[in-house]
Amino acid sequence: MAKVTLVFAFLLVSLGVAGYFALPGAHSMEWVYTAFGLALGIFGFLAISPSESRRKLFMHVNSAIGVIALLTGAVSALQSYGHARAEGIDPDMKAIAYKLVMACLMLVYVNLCVRSFLNARRSREG
Repeated sequence: MAKVTLVFAFLLVSLGVAGYFALPGAHSMEWVYTAFGLALGIFGFLAISPSESRRKLFMHVNSAIGVIALLTGAVSALQSYGHARAEGIDPDMKAIAYKLVMACLMLVYVNLCVRSFLNARRSREG
């Protein structure tokens, strides 16, 4: 699962870089994507360990980062849309799409983490 984490870290950093160049003038969330990607990458590398307890610890940290990133992306997209509508202007759908892509990526990642944790528990018990 640590290698899967590194793939998602790469995807988040790529999303941040792409968003930086594709969304002129709106450069706040792009750093957030990149920060979450770097955090996943760092703890993903730390999770590549022969020690089971160390691997478990860092994968739980990564899953928590994934949940926080999921909520950040989803809530930010909803707030952006709601704020624009309240102001009477058209929302920047491109920026909202980037936020939703981050949320969807993290939803898939967290789902994979939960399945991995459940499979690990089942293999230990049975």
